[in-house]
Amino acid sequence: MSRWEDELAPVRRALADAARREVDELGEATGRETEALAVRARADATELLDAARADGAAAGHAAAALVAARARREAHRVVLAERERLRVELVDRVVQAAAGLRDGPDYPALVARLEEVCRERLGPMAEVSPAPGGGVVAARGTRRLDLSLPLLAEQAALAVLEEADDPWS
Repeated sequence: MSRWEDELAPVRRALADAARREVDELGEATGRETEALAVRARADATELLDAARADGAAAGHAAAALVAARARREAHRVVLAERERLRVELVDRVVQAAAGLRDGPDYPALVARLEEVCRERLGPMAEVSPAPGGGVVAARGTRRLDLSLPLLAEQAALAVLEEADDPWS
């Protein structure tokens, strides 16, 4: 690991810790919501299956299987959509939390360190400027380095989700 990565480690750890807390909170909420969705889907499927069985033996069985398959697909679609919504919400929360770093007393030191990293990576002639959401961006020729807080926070949140390997289950 390079020196600049070592020096960014506390920022990454803080962002990762915030992301883990958000994953835990959202995971609990998601578990409850997913269970409620699954209970409703099972109840709907059971209801539809019972109705289909009442319609007749052979035709009823085929229809019941089709209806149950549709209900399972719909429940799966609803769960996947909710997971995606929660993933987006988690990333948004972590990015918003990272924006709060700009108001902290350590922000000037953080920006100075990010500028150092830019110059280490792109050379001393790199043009470093403040990023709109906090942090910095740098360019030298055709090379560009984005060390903006929103991007770093998003990467940290996505890394925690990947590390958690499906926190919603």
